[in-house]
Amino acid sequence: MTRRFLSRTISYAAAIAVALLVNGCQPVAADDTGTGSVSQGDIALIERTMKEVEKSYVEPVKPDELTTNALKGMLTRLDPHSDYMDEREFHELMATTSGQFGGVGIEISVDDGVPQVISAIEGTPAASAGLEPGDRILKADGSPLVGMDIEEVVRKLRGAPGTPVTLTVARSGRPAFDVKITRAIIKVDSVKSHLEPGRIGYVRISTFDENTAAELRAAIAKMKQEAGGSYAGFILDLRNDAGGLLDAAVETAADFLDSGTVVTTKGRDPDENRVYEASPNGDLARGVPMVVLINGASASASEIVAGALQDDHRATVLGTRSFGKGSVQSIIPIEDHGALRLTTALYYTPSGRSIQGQGITPDEVVPLPKDEQVANALVTYESDLYGSLKPTGALAPTNPGPTPPPRPQGTQSNDHPINPTIIGTPQDAQLQTAIDYLKKHPRSSASAK
Repeated sequence: MTRRFLSRTISYAAAIAVALLVNGCQPVAADDTGTGSVSQGDIALIERTMKEVEKSYVEPVKPDELTTNALKGMLTRLDPHSDYMDEREFHELMATTSGQFGGVGIEISVDDGVPQVISAIEGTPAASAGLEPGDRILKADGSPLVGMDIEEVVRKLRGAPGTPVTLTVARSGRPAFDVKITRAIIKVDSVKSHLEPGRIGYVRISTFDENTAAELRAAIAKMKQEAGGSYAGFILDLRNDAGGLLDAAVETAADFLDSGTVVTTKGRDPDENRVYEASPNGDLARGVPMVVLINGASASASEIVAGALQDDHRATVLGTRSFGKGSVQSIIPIEDHGALRLTTALYYTPSGRSIQGQGITPDEVVPLPKDEQVANALVTYESDLYGSLKPTGALAPTNPGPTPPPRPQGTQSNDHPINPTIIGTPQDAQLQTAIDYLKKHPRSSASAK
């Protein structure tokens, strides 16, 4: 069996859930008859190399460790998102889609080899311990984390509820210090909502998991009742949303569409060429003008939703250019040996634009004010990653779409991530711009049917 994922690998949510995009399972048979089959000479070279390492390396190395690292090297050199996972990594990956796991409750990224806190989730041990955006985590229980890939950092921070972990933290303006945290079950509420003055509904989706669709529909119904039965406008906030389940992304877009394509995929294998459609008459806010907010940390599933609503002219997209993660990873289990995470296709918006390396360009760019930025942190886009794929040849988009705006210099405001504690608050300037837009354009952002 294989499962297909879309993930932004440089950002892992909530200490420690991987941002994933998944659709259903299907059997995949290995094909050993292709012209690119591995030769016996190649296999012999690998075996000779492993034996030489076992014999001569300065410290003893177990053969299974060499095999795992060889497979990881083979996959990770293909592109930034392919990888080999051992059994433990595979099971951990599967566990993240439930929206509940054992950890400390932080969202992190790895920047130049240094783990950095993006946010501490409200109500979690990390938030209670006072971890802040921009904090750099140097060690866990005295073991250095600098230089590890993000999967290894995740493994150090996750653990059974009730177990302690001491983090060594570097914060701007003070010496490094230790923070002792007791791990707990982290339940990620993927949907947060409130009714803004003027009967404007506000929903923020922080990740797309198994509960997102139900939580979204409940939030829409609750706010509609609070609004007296009808909305004057609706804001869907996808900023800092690094991805999630494909099913949840398609359902989310379909909840604001009455029909049509949500997303398509194209790959070298014809079976990868698929179309995902919205169900008829599914718009839960029909006729209500709508804005979608995105930024450079909006990736994968959030880009699919934003692109679908933008192409359908159902919503006006505001904010800054999204991350541009538009490749599909198939998870192919290998019996008793973990699984491959292999890039097998690319995603395209309904009009034929490729998300990969391009992202979603807002209809109106709304820069982030300097006082709302995470200090000393810069946005990294998919196109900045070494080995990032480019859609060419048969994978070239049928509609190139608008050219993304040039990446601004690091001193400019919209090249920095937003402080997550500001999102959705009265101090959130991009949100206030969305509210003002809806008040000035009460019909222009509603779908014309």
